[in-house]
Amino acid sequence: MNTCYYSPVAFFSYFSAERSSNRASLQGQQKNSIPKDATILVVEDNVSNFVLIARMLGYLGIHCEWKTSGYEVVEYADTLPRLDLILLDIRLPYEDGFSALRKIRSSTRLKDTLVVAITAEAGLEQMKRAQEAGFDGFLGKPLDPDRFPAQIRHILAGESIWEPS
Repeated sequence: MNTCYYSPVAFFSYFSAERSSNRASLQGQQKNSIPKDATILVVEDNVSNFVLIARMLGYLGIHCEWKTSGYEVVEYADTLPRLDLILLDIRLPYEDGFSALRKIRSSTRLKDTLVVAITAEAGLEQMKRAQEAGFDGFLGKPLDPDRFPAQIRHILAGESIWEPS
């Protein structure tokens, strides 16, 4: 099982000192809207992208799991005791995000799990395709470390986020 907790200190390295102090002052307030023991499954084949996402989730105090392809994502997700959100890359090896989403939606246990597309192909056409396929949201890459924490809080609160890059 790939488990990742990242220190807020590691995440802050992405920000300037000024931004860090602003983030630190809001940290307690922002974490309140995140469910206790929240778990997010990140399905991403690019290690650098995953590390960035994991660090940002760690900053928020969110536990994350990692899968590198859509292949067997349902079987893996079924082993998790709790799953609040799946961040699913569209372009994956072996099985793309659309195919993985179809399997997730056909799973009795996972059919109501929030699934948000994350992709570098972040144009309006791809976003529309994701909406039609049944994704619950869309985040274009590159992900913005300044906006990502708020986006995740909104998603976990049940709000839809549809933002191409």
